[in-house]
Amino acid sequence: MRKKIEQNLSANPRFLYFLALNKQNNTDFYYLCNPNKRTMARSKKPLPLLESVEIEAVAAEGKSLFHWQDLVVFVPFCVPGDICDVQIRRKKHSFAEGEVVRFIQYSKVRAIPFCKHFGVCGGCKWQNLPYEEQLKFKQQQVFDQLTRIGKIELPEFRPILGSVKTQEYRNKLDFGCANKRYLTKEEIEEDRGRYQEIEDNSLSLKNRPAIGFHITGAFDKILPIEKCWLMDDLHNQIRNEVRDYAIEHGLSFFDLRQQVGLLRDVIIRNSASGEWMVIIQFSLPPTPSNERGSWDDENGQKAFALMQHIADKFPQITSLLYLDNQKCNDTIGDQEILVFKGEDHIYELMEDLKFKVGPKSFYQTNTEQAYHLYSVAREFAFSDIQHQTSDIKPLVYDLYTGTGTIANFVAKNAQKVIGIEYVPEAIEDAKINSEINGITNTLFYAGDMKDILTDDFIAQHGRPDVIITDPPRAGMHPDVVKTILNAAPKRIVYVSCNPATQARDLQLMDVDYRVVAVQPVDMFPHTPHVENVVLLEHRR
Repeated sequence: MRKKIEQNLSANPRFLYFLALNKQNNTDFYYLCNPNKRTMARSKKPLPLLESVEIEAVAAEGKSLFHWQDLVVFVPFCVPGDICDVQIRRKKHSFAEGEVVRFIQYSKVRAIPFCKHFGVCGGCKWQNLPYEEQLKFKQQQVFDQLTRIGKIELPEFRPILGSVKTQEYRNKLDFGCANKRYLTKEEIEEDRGRYQEIEDNSLSLKNRPAIGFHITGAFDKILPIEKCWLMDDLHNQIRNEVRDYAIEHGLSFFDLRQQVGLLRDVIIRNSASGEWMVIIQFSLPPTPSNERGSWDDENGQKAFALMQHIADKFPQITSLLYLDNQKCNDTIGDQEILVFKGEDHIYELMEDLKFKVGPKSFYQTNTEQAYHLYSVAREFAFSDIQHQTSDIKPLVYDLYTGTGTIANFVAKNAQKVIGIEYVPEAIEDAKINSEINGITNTLFYAGDMKDILTDDFIAQHGRPDVIITDPPRAGMHPDVVKTILNAAPKRIVYVSCNPATQARDLQLMDVDYRVVAVQPVDMFPHTPHVENVVLLEHRR
């Protein structure tokens, strides 16, 4: 037995040290290999409590930082100038992470958070920072990433475009449902004091169902949300009514560990046209005759009763949709979505254009600010920066076109716009959006960018004068960058939701292109996220 264990452990380098240490000691070796006996792990030293430290600066991911000994310490939910006691929770060689346990003096650069869930939800990490200060840090973030990562020559940056709205600016929110809610520290203490003498803890707060947001580090629990300020208040009324009706009428909430429970997820969307879409995600339990469950059985009828109640209570909903999701995750891209009431889509408006938005469609979640973002992209694509004159409209390639929002938005300024996107359903929406708006000079292709955008494709459709690219957070694949360089357009407009990967790609293109304009755009107030638009022109 010992020999077999020895052979198995020696295949893993992590255990070689322990093997060498314990080969002469049968007892200790047995303890090492038997998880039910005592372990050989060294006890960790307690991490320190640092008193009266001053927060120095804003850091990545919505955290702030200060320096301690030779380490940078990252701390959430505080701002520069705060003086506080910080408990170190994690310590590495070059940095540490801490948690504020007591504020001694608040910074003068501080705002009062307007949401009761601030500090727990984690969605709006900068509510304690005045919006003007948020914009300063976002502008600096773009500058730092483009200079430190890109290491290229850059022009003077334009001032960041702040969001028109800083509350109720989103057009989409996704709420999880769970049979066990997340408890704050205060609620845990309250719960312990209230039910510590009761053997049956079914009345405990933690066993109450909830609809709200997932919390980092607690995948199986949901933080119940009473009021969220990110979207028009009607969405709060809809979500809370779903919750109240479900509890009152005995609908089971989803258990993320056991993967059972009827009510699973609620997605709410609205648009500038005044339309509302609600998607309720169920998980029907199997029946003796049907492994997927049935809408005709008791649970299916409970689901229909809930949707009928919501339809009657909120006539503003123009698209009420539902689905039965039997997967282990809540994504709906591969699911069949059914219509309970109204249409299977809503329409978004931008200038004189209408865009069809279905349950699976991507659309920028800040509608008003999306207009300003796309206006910058259009200006960069067609403005006569070098005072060149030409009556011929340019040929435009729109990479990562999605549902063709940018392609259709700039089409009237172009000879032709060719859009490429990985998701076939999005391309179909892009074609429909062109048709709805009477746009005839667009072509759309579905497939992997690096496979479609080839030299043969360019030879067939023409060498682009302008390329607009709006990739996901990971940036562009090196093969795509190479093809763009081979296509040699006069200018490139790079729209990015991640300036770090944008900087990396700008460096790859620096051999042939110079950056002539940089415009940061804030799409997500009270978060550390920022969009950035860069205009590049060919060096020739």
